[in-house]
Amino acid sequence: MVLESLIERIGEPAVLVGAGLVIGIAFGFFAQRSRFCLRSAVIEFARRHQGGKLTVWLFAFATAVVATQALVLAGWFDASDARQIAARGSLSGAAVGGALFGIGMILARGCSSRLLVLAAQGNLRSVITGLIFAVTAQAAWTGALSPLREAISGWWTVDGGATRDLVARTGIGHGGALLFGLVWLAAAVFWARRQKVPVWGWAGAVGVGLAVTAAWWATYAVAQASFDPHPIHSISFTGPSAEVLTRVLFVSERPPGFDLGLMPGVFIGSFIAAALYRELKLEGFSSGAGMRRYIAGALLMGFGGMTAGGCAVGAGLSGAAVFTITAWVSLSAMWAAAALTDRLVDQRPQGALDQPVPGLPATA
Repeated sequence: MVLESLIERIGEPAVLVGAGLVIGIAFGFFAQRSRFCLRSAVIEFARRHQGGKLTVWLFAFATAVVATQALVLAGWFDASDARQIAARGSLSGAAVGGALFGIGMILARGCSSRLLVLAAQGNLRSVITGLIFAVTAQAAWTGALSPLREAISGWWTVDGGATRDLVARTGIGHGGALLFGLVWLAAAVFWARRQKVPVWGWAGAVGVGLAVTAAWWATYAVAQASFDPHPIHSISFTGPSAEVLTRVLFVSERPPGFDLGLMPGVFIGSFIAAALYRELKLEGFSSGAGMRRYIAGALLMGFGGMTAGGCAVGAGLSGAAVFTITAWVSLSAMWAAAALTDRLVDQRPQGALDQPVPGLPATA
């Protein structure tokens, strides 16, 4: 087998880092071109605008679900040993953490993945906000904020295995899960045609969804071909951001893994896309009040993402694609809290929600 021979030649850590780098580059490129962003999708839905961002998110979400479940049905992937399903989870952490993350991404004007994409374009606001996000995530994982995170997570827990697996709990089977994704994919196609979303909008979003599935398959394949245990997981930005920051500051005895290639890969892919389409531009904070808002958002996202067990991508796409109940609770809490925060904090839209989908005008 090609993968086994590659592992024997360069080692498991190098294979995982390489896979993370390649998949990260693809994710970053497609996310930059499609303007993939959960925050913008929520705002469009809440304000009843039609700027294509909700359609882009639906394409990414549906593609991740369809492709992942198709791999399961084909016998090429099994998520039963993944931490998101096999380990004991926290419904209270998912709900509270997801809500805090949703509030934070409205205040920071982007979720953690969007911040990394914008940072690669030269957005210094996103650079600072992303660093604060990573520091807070690490503090919530093993630092000063970890007792609070653990207390919240302990309020309501759920056993791992079938109890945490929505496919098993609902009895729909993986065929039903695939059909569910196909329905949402059809809805995305309908709205894309109705809103005349250009090719980069829907094609880039499909690329984002496929990158999520590719990450699931890559980590699973390495775990199957390896003698040593390796975690099966997909794309996320909370834990990986904290890990990369820790490795930059301290020498780690743990071997490098998928996440160490993912984060720089997303940055490189986003930078390449922005450079090719001449969208590199240095931007900073315009006022002290704006800076305070971004910092508050980063703090909430860092703590909320770690408490929820995933960010807008880690829970909203990766976790949802394998139908773990905590991911769906997190995603629902993010949507609800973000929509409410937008209504209370940004009652009157001022300017564009974010960079418009290429080929569509900015929505006010």
